[in-house]
Amino acid sequence: MDRTEFERLALEHMDSLHRLAMQLTRKPQDAADLVQETYLRAFRSSERYEEKGGGIRPWLFTILYNIFRTNLKRESKGPMAVEEFFEADEGAERPDEPPPAWDLRSFDWDHVDGRLKAGVEELKPEFRTVLMLWGVEGLKYREIADILDLPIGTVMSRLHRARKILADSLSDLADELGVRAGEQDS
Repeated sequence: MDRTEFERLALEHMDSLHRLAMQLTRKPQDAADLVQETYLRAFRSSERYEEKGGGIRPWLFTILYNIFRTNLKRESKGPMAVEEFFEADEGAERPDEPPPAWDLRSFDWDHVDGRLKAGVEELKPEFRTVLMLWGVEGLKYREIADILDLPIGTVMSRLHRARKILADSLSDLADELGVRAGEQDS
């Protein structure tokens, strides 16, 4: 594949990459940096890219997630602020810390109930990441497992638990809409 075609295919997925980066970092500037680094690495290794079925998107997600993990490891080995060392109250807002910028409003879900958005936001990060890759990005279990470097059974388990937690937390909404768990429209 020539460089122009590679760039065209890669850039088609910028929005998806940015959504995942926002979900992982929860800060717009960090997400932008993560996406930029992903594309930098992808373009540098474009001549080595081989289509293995599934397209370029899972490959880009894998690069992004690996950069994110590497950055986390690097940060964990760096110096720690004194307040973190003494386990400052996590609930207290820091005066210089902006509030989290990502609360799923960026998905443009005009017709989604706010309770669903809040339920997704409250999931643990490992459940939310799997759910978003599966439900929003439409990736298959194997692709998610490859991206997150997890066994496929772990992906399936996390997705099941995320869906169960959401179903339990949204039981009032289901009752209000007259929907029972496991039912589908005919």
